[in-house]
Amino acid sequence: MTMRWSNWDRTDLAVERAAMVRERTGEVPGLESSQEHINGIEITRVQVSTPYAANQVGKPPGRYFTLECPELKYRNRTLLKNVAQIIARELSELAGLPKQNDVLIVGLGNWQATPDALGPRVVSQLMVTRHIREYISQDLGQRLYPVAAVSPGVLGITGMETVDIVKGIADQIKPELIITVDALAARSPSRLFSTIQIADTGIQPGSGVGNKRPGLNRESLGVPVVAIGVPTVVSGASIAIDVLTDYFSKFNPHARPTLGSVQEFLSEDLMDLLVTHKDVDMQILEMSKLLASAINKASQPAISEDEMLDYLQ
Repeated sequence: MTMRWSNWDRTDLAVERAAMVRERTGEVPGLESSQEHINGIEITRVQVSTPYAANQVGKPPGRYFTLECPELKYRNRTLLKNVAQIIARELSELAGLPKQNDVLIVGLGNWQATPDALGPRVVSQLMVTRHIREYISQDLGQRLYPVAAVSPGVLGITGMETVDIVKGIADQIKPELIITVDALAARSPSRLFSTIQIADTGIQPGSGVGNKRPGLNRESLGVPVVAIGVPTVVSGASIAIDVLTDYFSKFNPHARPTLGSVQEFLSEDLMDLLVTHKDVDMQILEMSKLLASAINKASQPAISEDEMLDYLQ
């Protein structure tokens, strides 16, 4: 039996889906998780290794790395630097960065809609080097790895499926690896802008908000695809479900309300509502800086921070 997912539990996060599957059905063969804590940062690794586990979780087989740190929202510079180093290290291990041949970084999303603008914002701050290595000093050029980047937009802006645009570029420049960056949907409001997911399975844009587009993965693009994402929205129904469940439980601690008993209070409009933070502009800006820094560190390990700053100015 395949797990059914409804509007109220929409999420792109493998760690949330794995937890919900275990809560409803118990342990699932082929679904493994491990955790570690580093100075207030929680890291969870989820491995989906069988088709059955993939059907249950609703995620393709592969490895999913999740970093969660509630303090990220408060923009502590030391913490941001530590998180960037962890993300860079994980990218190096998961994607084998740096690469000798071209790496293509794709900033997914709609730059005209702030909660969906994370990908394009990250791309605008990357150290893009594919075109300039032969024009700069020999010392610096020999230490640079070839990185290209693009923000292909969304179907409603371009009239083209994102996968078709990216495949056309990939067929032309033949990258060794593609990295996508995208805004995600979460089940829990506490994960907004405090959680980062990296997966070696690629990505299906819009899946977390019920707007599925063709996937960007090895099958569709012909090269490995690593996806980086941050939850920026949560379903209004998810919030309502949590509030009503807590409300019922407060008056009868021994009762566990069923999903059906709570859902009857939800309107159709609420089921389709997506919610984000009131300071989403600042959160997107800070998170894009963090991810760009991590990608730059992972893709250009021989370049110092000062050299990166000089390059990006």
